Amino acid sequence: MSSVTETIDIDVDVRTAYNQWTQFETFPEFMEGVEYVRQVDDITNEWKVDIGGVEREFKTVIAEQEPDMRIAWTTVEGPPHKGVVTTHRLDDGKSRVTLQMDYDPQGFVETLGDTFGIVASRVRGDLERFKEFIEERGSATGGWRGTVEQTATE
Repeated sequence: MSSVTETIDIDVDVRTAYNQWTQFETFPEFMEGVEYVRQVDDITNEWKVDIGGVEREFKTVIAEQEPDMRIAWTTVEGPPHKGVVTTHRLDDGKSRVTLQMDYDPQGFVETLGDTFGIVASRVRGDLERFKEFIEERGSATGGWRGTVEQTATE
């Protein structure tokens, strides 16, 4: 299992940053290689991604969610990975977003990409595009303020 952790400071309040992270279907607007995310219900999402020309489809569930603090997920179908995004208040109009993801590269292309740090580079780029996306808007496209406790999928 490989791991990547990236952090970025964003010029919006923590509530705005967190709310945007709950809008999974907007991820293709700032995440490279994400073709779509379909929200099935409050905790289940279906994804289609293109990683170096290799298409993958998988399903994730939210394992833990606490408003303005964290969203943790894990796959329940498809290539195994799990992660957490946390939001931290720096001041009234500034927040810090940290994304940590554990994943198991599948096949030669993904293993090679992992070896050369391509996943970390992509995550860093995704966070930079998220920063641009939310700072330009100044507000989230929506927000889900529910709480999710640890589930049996962990």
